[in-house]
Amino acid sequence: FRAIVGKRSTPTPPGQYFVEENVQLPANQPGGPFALATSDRSNVLQQFDGGPGQIALHGLDHLGGQLGTAASHGCIRLADSSITWLAAHIDPGVPVTIT
Repeated sequence: FRAIVGKRSTPTPPGQYFVEENVQLPANQPGGPFALATSDRSNVLQQFDGGPGQIALHGLDHLGGQLGTAASHGCIRLADSSITWLAAHIDPGVPVTIT
């Protein structure tokens, strides 16, 4: 899938991780419609929006951006159709490789 990854100041850390949680987000929440929270953590942000600096794969709702660019705070943003497909097929524990 084409994605938006972390910008230079808040890069997406590469490595071997796993999905910790598969969450359907409320319609008004940024990053919806789904988020796959991973075991990856930001090397720059210890906290983000009240959370632990956790890296997630999530949608574009209320965030936007152009797929194929580096513009996020470290998370991986996907088109709604892509994250919806992944959320339907991936459960906690599934390995994730970020390159």
